[in-house]
Amino acid sequence: MNHSELFREINEQPDALQRFLVAESANVDRIAAKINRTKIKYVTIAARGTSDNAATYAKYVFASFNRLPVALATPSLYTVYQSPPLLTDSLVIGISQSGQSPDIVAVVDEARRQGVPTLALTNFSDSPLARAAEHVILQHAGEEKTIAATKTYTTQLFALALLSTALANDTTRRQEIDAVPDAVARTLALNDAAAQAALRWRDAAMCIVLGRGFNYTTAFEIALKLKELCYVAAEPFSSADFLHGPIAIVQNKFPVIVIAPRGKAHSDLVDLAQQLKDRGADLAIISDVPEALALGTPLALPSSLPEWLSPLVAVIPGQLLALHLTSAKGYDPDHPRGLTKVTRTL
Repeated sequence: MNHSELFREINEQPDALQRFLVAESANVDRIAAKINRTKIKYVTIAARGTSDNAATYAKYVFASFNRLPVALATPSLYTVYQSPPLLTDSLVIGISQSGQSPDIVAVVDEARRQGVPTLALTNFSDSPLARAAEHVILQHAGEEKTIAATKTYTTQLFALALLSTALANDTTRRQEIDAVPDAVARTLALNDAAAQAALRWRDAAMCIVLGRGFNYTTAFEIALKLKELCYVAAEPFSSADFLHGPIAIVQNKFPVIVIAPRGKAHSDLVDLAQQLKDRGADLAIISDVPEALALGTPLALPSSLPEWLSPLVAVIPGQLLALHLTSAKGYDPDHPRGLTKVTRTL
């Protein structure tokens, strides 16, 4: 297992994050200064798949710290229906690791036509998305050979976090960002714990993944990894939404992942985890709080980041769990069936 490309790329994430920080910090500051001069009132983001999960993180970061509402674009309005909305006063961001998907490029093209500021967040400087946008932030993740995105996801989160601090000229949060690469490196020590948890779930065909607040995105990203690598029908939920009906699905030994690092959403998730334990659920807990970890199979985060940055470490145990569960089920983590690295949608 440790010789797979996916394992190698998961472990490259600290270096990729540090490389991004060194290469792009000055560029992000310049872009933020230009954007601030336009007096934008909201942000529109076009993305698909893992990049769409990064966009969900942006909804929380930009709204919380920059007071900017975030709308997720509906690309089919730009391509299939050819009825794009007005984007006046918006910053339009296209997020795509490859920068190849025509529908994401179409949103940015239309935004340029309407004269609003545009930004591409991509791993490739020569991609159609990078060429379409006025501003470009490169991820510097290096080539990602595996189908499942890992280092390109975390570098997207990191870029959005850095942009938020630059837009707000927030020196305190900017200093907090510097601790992330080392925190991710320490979290990779959970590899053996994730492998043991995977053995417990090797026969699982379904799973629930719960998060809230900044880690709502983490629930979606971990669920996606379980679907595309392990072929497990993993469903992500906000803990609040889960109580409005879906909790009925949980019965004895039903697998549930709870993402509950310390922060304002923590107590809500712990309360729900206790309810699920009482129903007999088989819990795996991703947290840095002993109270939460005691409720199930612990995937203990060794480093505590501020809640707004915790998605960068909380996703790591999920990546490792998906990797090892894929192996436990006898599948190839580097070549999931029926998938290609670049997906082009219209």
